[in-house]
Amino acid sequence: MFFFYVLKSLQDGKLYKGVTENLEKRLQAHNSGKVSSTRNRRPFALIYTENFGTRAEALKKEKYYKSYSGGVRLKKILESL
Repeated sequence: MFFFYVLKSLQDGKLYKGVTENLEKRLQAHNSGKVSSTRNRRPFALIYTENFGTRAEALKKEKYYKSYSGGVRLKKILESL
């Protein structure tokens, strides 16, 4: 199983979107500074996930949510949580 996930930086409030097969390990990598793109914005909280059967499906969803229209849709989803 693969996951699309959204993290929120507790330092600056910005979001990070990604895909992984092991959500717990990936969150730990972000919070321990092992991910260069998020190293300076630690710590992070996991705020949203979606599950997929294949990596391709998860990557397609990530690409959509990183687009303008997908970003608008994701913002509405996150506001409803």
